[in-house]
Amino acid sequence: MSALLVTPAHADRRTPTGPLRLGPVTPEAYRAFLASRSGAAGPSFLQVPAWARLKDGWCHQLLGWGPESGDLRGVALVLLRAFPGTRKYFAYLPEGPVADWADPALDDWLDPLLRHLRASGAFAVRLGPAPAYRRWSAATVKAGTGPGRRLSDVLADEVDPLGALVADRLRARGWRRCGGESEDGADAQPRHVFQVPLAGRTPDDLWTGLNQEWRRNVRKARKHGVEVTVGSAADLPDFHRLLRITEDRDGFRLGRSLAYYERQYAVLNAESPGRMRLYLARHEGEILAAHTMITVGGRVWYQTGASADHRREVRPSNALQWRMLLDAHALGADVYDLRGVPSTLDPGDRAHGLLRWKLGTGGEVVETLGEWEMPMPGTANQALYRAFQAYLARR
Repeated sequence: MSALLVTPAHADRRTPTGPLRLGPVTPEAYRAFLASRSGAAGPSFLQVPAWARLKDGWCHQLLGWGPESGDLRGVALVLLRAFPGTRKYFAYLPEGPVADWADPALDDWLDPLLRHLRASGAFAVRLGPAPAYRRWSAATVKAGTGPGRRLSDVLADEVDPLGALVADRLRARGWRRCGGESEDGADAQPRHVFQVPLAGRTPDDLWTGLNQEWRRNVRKARKHGVEVTVGSAADLPDFHRLLRITEDRDGFRLGRSLAYYERQYAVLNAESPGRMRLYLARHEGEILAAHTMITVGGRVWYQTGASADHRREVRPSNALQWRMLLDAHALGADVYDLRGVPSTLDPGDRAHGLLRWKLGTGGEVVETLGEWEMPMPGTANQALYRAFQAYLARR
């Protein structure tokens, strides 16, 4: 199938009528389409072409949808992982595809995708729809905190009608939500994220949006002379050293090597200079904390944070986040995304500390639609899908 072309400056953004054809697109056309979709609802960094170069053991395809005129209406980065000993693949669209989820003709998007991936040897497909489902303000979450409490026990401030509609449409077509309807699910990407809206706000608005403890800690970092700077690739070894300390202290393991972060920094910034930044907090000449930030269009993400065990009283991480928040605002971003938070509201749960820390920025918890899977028809595909599910459960 010939590659689709894109003309973003003159593209007709109306909802297309009639069937959409799907085919491979060039990286240049793909990136041009992403650039045409900015704002808070813009594409995830997991859907940029460069992300595929970070996934060892996966191959990938860049696909695009469009009417016969050729203008792109949507794109998808599809990662393909071979099932051992077969020529069959698990197809994964992390936080994708980048498509018009408000289009009532969902089959015009998904049917060509399923046909294409089945022809490519996929035994199952997993995707991550973009619409949000529910939102809770920081004040609502704080008021709902208590022993044994979870987010599902608290009435959301907002239920996104589009998110609810897309979920119903996917269920009706046989898609299965990963982990069922359980609150934590079995998604590869976080189902609950924490976001700080930036559009229409001033730096003073962001400052007053911080809670009292955060403002006190930022002032304390300033008083102690904590210096925040944007680092370079040469500073990644210090970041990774602090990350290992953080993992040991907080009881988790990302399993990422220094080489992984060096490659991530190189490929993301080669695709778009400044896409990935490394922020450093120094006190008396020593790097005490380091955080990474990723920018795509109108969205900015705090990706990974690391900090030392000592001199925590000078609050280097608060200083870093405040600087990153201000920089995201200066870049014209519509939202600053602090990524995943747990669903527990029980202060006695160790995981709740992460949520409590992010709540201090004054943003909101956003429940995404999570990830959805579809096994391909056929006895052999169904058997491979069950085996793959068992493999994931063991991991």
